Amino acid sequence: MAQDTTVPKLNFEYWLDKAIEWGQATTLESQKDVCLHLPQLQEFLHQLYETIKHLGPTVAIQQFPLIGQLLGRLCWNPFVIGYDESQKTLMWCLCCLYSSEPQNAVELKANSWIRSLLCHLLSSSKWESNEAETSTFISALGYTSADYYCHLVKNMVVSLVTELRENQCNGFNIQESISASRVNAISIFCVPLITLPDLTPLLETLLLYHGGSSKEILSSEFLEAVNEAFLKKKISLPESAVFSLWLRHLPSLEKATLHLLDQLFSIQLNSLEEVARVIKDSLLPQAASHPAIFRIVNEIFKNALMETDGTPEVMTIIQVFTQLFLQAYQNENKQKFPLKAYFPYHHQPLVRSLVRHPFELPTTYWSQHVKHISDMLKAIVEDTNVSSLTDLFEIWFLVACFGDWLDIAAEQLLKAAVEPDPVLWLLAFYYCPKNENQQRTQTMVEAQALYNHLMTLFSCRDLSLKDLEAAVHRVTGVEQCCNQQLTTHLLTNFLLFSSGGHKIAQECIYHITEITDTSKEVYNLLIRTAYRFNRSGEENQRTVKLMNELLQKFTLKV
Repeated sequence: MAQDTTVPKLNFEYWLDKAIEWGQATTLESQKDVCLHLPQLQEFLHQLYETIKHLGPTVAIQQFPLIGQLLGRLCWNPFVIGYDESQKTLMWCLCCLYSSEPQNAVELKANSWIRSLLCHLLSSSKWESNEAETSTFISALGYTSADYYCHLVKNMVVSLVTELRENQCNGFNIQESISASRVNAISIFCVPLITLPDLTPLLETLLLYHGGSSKEILSSEFLEAVNEAFLKKKISLPESAVFSLWLRHLPSLEKATLHLLDQLFSIQLNSLEEVARVIKDSLLPQAASHPAIFRIVNEIFKNALMETDGTPEVMTIIQVFTQLFLQAYQNENKQKFPLKAYFPYHHQPLVRSLVRHPFELPTTYWSQHVKHISDMLKAIVEDTNVSSLTDLFEIWFLVACFGDWLDIAAEQLLKAAVEPDPVLWLLAFYYCPKNENQQRTQTMVEAQALYNHLMTLFSCRDLSLKDLEAAVHRVTGVEQCCNQQLTTHLLTNFLLFSSGGHKIAQECIYHITEITDTSKEVYNLLIRTAYRFNRSGEENQRTVKLMNELLQKFTLKV
């Protein structure tokens, strides 16, 4: 359905009233009010431009009879034309009103007026002074106007930073402390200048500033503007300042997390190295070293997983984020928070086992560690206290975040001499956490039968697709989605790690995914496995080469 791009009349009148009320922003109150409204005003001007750019001058003026008055007043407001892209958008709007072939005296006069405003906007960017005395004084100092105002801004920033830092050190000296209202006013006046490079030290100081008040003293408009500029990479800030921003302003943290998810959804997951780079660049894993940030980000990820019905792409993103968070947590030089601060409602021995990175242990110990995780998890899940689906989901989500151990569990079944039942139970729980109508029990029975069948073929060097038809037939006869995914997981690992699986891997995996519609699950399993192998550097190069070939095929298919 086509969208109506007309700017609502009420909105137009609102901004005209504001422009009249502000004048040239000569009073403190009007200046504060302008600063508070600048982001919304810029959005309105952009919307106005998008509406009039195809109308032509005559139609635009017919639709908005007072557009000249609005634009004229805004062009003479120094706070408006100094903010981000507002000056440029005003120029665009004025150009839309310019008649290329004026038909009468009115249009000629309008063109002259527009030219004068455009000259004003262009000259205003050069910081020209209207007062002869000021110009003479600046010249006497040996500066141009632009140099003078540049130095003025730098000196102002240095002065404010020094004042704030000294106040932070002397916070208990009431006579020297800065009032909360003054700090709030400073933050508001920074809003139009957020993207000015010389302002960065002041932004950092404000974000790290904490007065004696229990309430937030920085304006929400300032915090939102800084976060927006940071996410759009218009400014660069030290990590400590960014972390402080997210700790003191929850909406900014939520927006940063959703922005990261949008970024990752917009790119094709060709490799988890690329996913890891994007996640790390967001600074969210590093910021999550603070438990409050970790729990909020984790909750947003959890909601995203539920809203997308547990798609493998979202689960893979969560698992990579968790790995990067653990790296940042382990590299933390300061005193670490206990793990309980991050996972306060979970069985702590299970948490400690899951956060143990596989590369911290000898590969010969992996099977024992997987069994240990499975035994603890089974005891918790089968406890009568875990009765609600919510509790069960929380336990499942905790295990799912540490996907490396799940993938290793499936590999160990085929590659090592393990006791299969605990490992199969762990995988059955992941793919079928609920046991209503004995679903998980039935999944265990079928997984055990498939495992036994695959082990009889594991050492065969000359395999064909026909040899695996019995296993593939097991997939076709299963209606439960969880069983399809688990069966596909085991079959894919068999083809990757068995003696004869390499020869028929491409044909067989293609056949399996066609039957079960599990292309995305297989693709995400392959990129997870490739990511882990690339980090360890210990796996058989033949297997790595096969995975890369399979990934190239799947990139075109998924």
